[in-house]
Amino acid sequence: MKRRLVWMAVVSLFAFCSMLLPALAADKLTMSEKSFVKKAASGGMMEVELGQLAKEKAKSQEVKDFAQLMVTDHGKANDELKTAVGNKYKLPAKMELKHKAMVEKLQKTSADEFDKKYAEAMVKDHKKDVEDFKKASKKVKDPEIKAWIDKTLPTLEQHLQHAKDMAQKVGAAKK
Repeated sequence: MKRRLVWMAVVSLFAFCSMLLPALAADKLTMSEKSFVKKAASGGMMEVELGQLAKEKAKSQEVKDFAQLMVTDHGKANDELKTAVGNKYKLPAKMELKHKAMVEKLQKTSADEFDKKYAEAMVKDHKKDVEDFKKASKKVKDPEIKAWIDKTLPTLEQHLQHAKDMAQKVGAAKK
């Protein structure tokens, strides 16, 4: 009788663990998912900060309008990323060094050169973002993050086209 109770307890524990472990694993992100999320969060923060800077510093209305779009869209995407990640990963509170360096570089740009430099930076950054999001869409397994990527990618593609148009209008160098 005692042996039977022990056996039932072992089987019950095994059954419980087999249900619990996949649920716990679902709350964890892979290293590449964490890396992507960290980079996306930092890039989003940079877009918002540069947008704020451009709204103040730009001469062209075209650049100011694009900057407002960046603040609005990337601010929204940042909030949606927080929701998608939930408790699976702690998002960074600060930008990565490369993003911070871009902000500092544009802060130091003269008023006469700002519109061109901002437009060039937006084309370059959005090209990279679209490429990174397309790769991540194929690799990411977490369903919430994948859904966020797939929802955000078309907006980034629109931003890229808009940035190219803006760059052409302000006479920015082609990259």
